[in-house]
Amino acid sequence: TLSHEDEVVIEATGNSAAVERLMRPYVKRVVVANSRQVRAIAYARVKTDKIDAAILAQLHSAGFLPEVWVADEDTLRRRRQIAERMGVLEQIVRIKGRIQSVLHSNLIPKYNGYLFGKAGQRWLENLPLPEEERNMLKRLIAELERVSAEMAKLDRVLAQQSLDDPRARRLMTVPGISSIVASTVLAAIGDVSRFPTPQKLSSYFGLTPKIRQSGNQPARHGRISKQGNGDARKMLVEAAWSAKAAPGPMRAFFVRIQRKRGAAAAAVATARKLAVMIWHVLTSNT
Repeated sequence: TLSHEDEVVIEATGNSAAVERLMRPYVKRVVVANSRQVRAIAYARVKTDKIDAAILAQLHSAGFLPEVWVADEDTLRRRRQIAERMGVLEQIVRIKGRIQSVLHSNLIPKYNGYLFGKAGQRWLENLPLPEEERNMLKRLIAELERVSAEMAKLDRVLAQQSLDDPRARRLMTVPGISSIVASTVLAAIGDVSRFPTPQKLSSYFGLTPKIRQSGNQPARHGRISKQGNGDARKMLVEAAWSAKAAPGPMRAFFVRIQRKRGAAAAAVATARKLAVMIWHVLTSNT
């Protein structure tokens, strides 16, 4: 019963992008609502699909519906690649944690070096462990090698795409931003013109502090909101630590904040500064 004069509203979910793509040819417009900000539905006493649909339609008709930007096909492709890489990375972290757990349960002292390199693996093979746990350790090491190889393949693909993308090459001129960080950031941003100011971009990454203010009382600033794209936020924090290792203004900024507020706060502040630089790089005409 839909026509090209109709506008359809759906809530943002894990498969809303696929639903929007399927419905797009048959209607005038598909609007994706920000489910976090639709308070009228989130705090309703009576919550059914029929009531939720009516409230969404009313909010959209009145122009009060908080919308989610619908990514284009290239951005969706980038996001799928980044999501796959983050999933593989989680597997690697989990396997390494299990290996460390086996060592800890057997009172093995900490290895003086990189445990998961070749020298570290030789050290693991000669440990005095029970037979069943030695076999477990061998299986975990083999699994780690397999998953690490998958990660290397994904990183090569992302690195090549970054070299072929002019925007990514410009981002990689910023201290601390590698091809992986550039790919993750571009996948999260999509069209940078939807962020009118660098502060809006920092807020999208969840790097801006929470603010509480009421009446004539002064505003209180808390921790960062951590709302928005978590993968990009993690990559920017990693880029901040990398920027600290290279001489330059970014390292000086990191060290100055670290002396006052500690290393963690310095990493977040540097990540926020990197987000501002990213906005200027992507919006610059040169």
